[in-house]
Amino acid sequence: MASGAKGARGTLYRGREGMWSWVAQRVTGVLVFFFLFAHVLDTALVRVSPHTYDQVIGTYKNPIVNLLEVGLVGAVMFHAFNGLRLIAVDFWSKGPKYQRQLLWIVVGVWAVLMIGFLEPMMQHTFHEWFGW
Repeated sequence: MASGAKGARGTLYRGREGMWSWVAQRVTGVLVFFFLFAHVLDTALVRVSPHTYDQVIGTYKNPIVNLLEVGLVGAVMFHAFNGLRLIAVDFWSKGPKYQRQLLWIVVGVWAVLMIGFLEPMMQHTFHEWFGW
């Protein structure tokens, strides 16, 4: 065990909110990228074969894809709000001092908006697919 790491388990790095926001920013960015890639591909089908395009779009009309859409909205919103927080941390002289508080504001705003978004989106899903 290294000196100064007495009793420490795992790695010496003890990242907190900053580390997790860094990870979440990268993960949400990758998820949005893959969605956009798939979206460009399936939209390009309309020029190649409109019938195939209609079939592909038809496969998206199910509750699982609806849940993925909710996840996409959550990823885009978090990525955007956390990106604004990162801009504030980088360009505001007091940003680094308040980065942790800014992150909790981002998480709070994201959670409130997601709760507001979930109800109509899930109501549509459950009504259309399950008759609730």
